Amino acid sequence: MVIARKAMAECPKKVASLIDLANLPTNLREFVGLSQISRLDFFIRVWSYIKANNLQDPSNKNLVNCDDKLKRILLGKPQVALAELPMLIKLHFPKELKR
Repeated sequence: MVIARKAMAECPKKVASLIDLANLPTNLREFVGLSQISRLDFFIRVWSYIKANNLQDPSNKNLVNCDDKLKRILLGKPQVALAELPMLIKLHFPKELKR
């Protein structure tokens, strides 16, 4: 909890972009069954889906083998690196408004 408060104090716009609710495009709505969710919550749901369906590559745990449902939200890629997931998910969320 202390880390979250420190992050909020140092970079409030970055943290807000992770936790603010966003209206989801159709393909993301179908994945989570919700019309609004934060980017962080969506990432957590994707990660839970990967773990629940054993989609990590058994020979390299840093890779995810995408099933059809994941391919629909990860640009049709058959396999992605775990490090790519946040970037691929961020593409679906609207850019924060400049003030």
